[in-house]
Amino acid sequence: MAYPSYKKCTIQTQETPIPSHWSFLYGSACFAENKEKYIAGTKPIILQFNYGKIVPKSFQNVWDGDIDVYEKYTRVTPNTIMINGLNLNYDFVSQRVGIVKEEGIITSAYISMNCRPVYDNNYAVYLLKTIDDKKIFHGMGTGIRLTMSFSDMKKMQFPVPPLQEQQQIVRYLDWKTSQINHLIHGYERLISLLEERKTAVINEAVTKGIRKGVAMKDSGVEWLGYIPEHWPTMRCKMLFTELDLRSLDGSETHLSMSQKYGLIPEEKLKERHTVSESYAGAKICHKNDLVLNRLKAHLGVFALAPQLGVVSPDYTVLRVKEEKILPKFAEMVLKSDACRRELRIRVRGITEGFWRLYTDDFNTIVLPVPSLNEQKEILDSLVEKNARLDKARTSLQKEIELLRERRTRLISDVVTGALDVRDVVVPEYVQEQDMEVTEDGDEYEGERAGETDC
Repeated sequence: MAYPSYKKCTIQTQETPIPSHWSFLYGSACFAENKEKYIAGTKPIILQFNYGKIVPKSFQNVWDGDIDVYEKYTRVTPNTIMINGLNLNYDFVSQRVGIVKEEGIITSAYISMNCRPVYDNNYAVYLLKTIDDKKIFHGMGTGIRLTMSFSDMKKMQFPVPPLQEQQQIVRYLDWKTSQINHLIHGYERLISLLEERKTAVINEAVTKGIRKGVAMKDSGVEWLGYIPEHWPTMRCKMLFTELDLRSLDGSETHLSMSQKYGLIPEEKLKERHTVSESYAGAKICHKNDLVLNRLKAHLGVFALAPQLGVVSPDYTVLRVKEEKILPKFAEMVLKSDACRRELRIRVRGITEGFWRLYTDDFNTIVLPVPSLNEQKEILDSLVEKNARLDKARTSLQKEIELLRERRTRLISDVVTGALDVRDVVVPEYVQEQDMEVTEDGDEYEGERAGETDC
């Protein structure tokens, strides 16, 4: 239901009229910048901004070598509001606003601020996330990379409902978003079951085959177990040849590695921006070459090259001996759960917190090698089965996207005054938080759009 009356509003952060009894104030009256710095001699949790969430860094044991770096960090406490004001000229998935859940320190490259008494902290977060979703921050700031500071926030104007009304808005939105989150999580669980089924189908096909009733034998390989009697096995040394071809001028297409998307041309990563650099001296790969991120290959971060291109010189490029094994079949075997365990036990040494998979160790892995005809038969079968599973997954994903759009619209309507919830009775309920992860844990080489760990 709409409010009884509205008044015209032309402030930057509000596109529509606001309820007549609401006011609007400059950011300087709404927020206070948090300038508190790291206290030398202590070891607080190191936090990072990760797509709308403030989370601890994976590695906390870095103090001895990097103490000078962290002395420049900002100290934050629960309910401190963070805004990622970097790279505002790049339009990626808007997740620039987050709230601190635990005390720690975070790079001073981000805006850190606390609410003044005119704002309920949780209402302010809902409002700022709505402003972010509408991409109002985009295009602001100064410098080549359009970086926004707290000075820019002070000059913006924000709608300010009465404090008691803000608190009712928060109660209502917490309740309604919790209901939507519950539905989203149900669909996500179904997607997880589909993914588990897909993984099981692939694992069974590439290690046991798809022909029924064939005699089996012990492969003599611990991770592989029993395989069809007519299948030989070979070490990777016999199936791949390492290449080290270098680009002279870096003019080839730069391919970026992602655990989620595989190896794809960098320009397709629209949600990400890397600083322009020369790729002269980078490694050249050709279509169907197997490319491994040596630091993360044991985590499944490897893929077939989709085309001619260049990759990081730290990567391993392997030419598949196609007279023995089809590239796609080789990739599927290596990415099977059982073989992934084999990759993990072969990594050694630590480089910047990551284990490294050396080619000599990779070459000792034994793979099943059915005939090329049977490999093709297996791949054709998997294409058909996976298509059905992918269709079901796509349908569920569309439902999730619709629910997220509904949630975003609801929040926007309530915090901007389009919907009056003052008289809504909020029942008792168990709150269900949004657990959405948008690329978190799926790291690309280089810097992500609007993100930094500096």
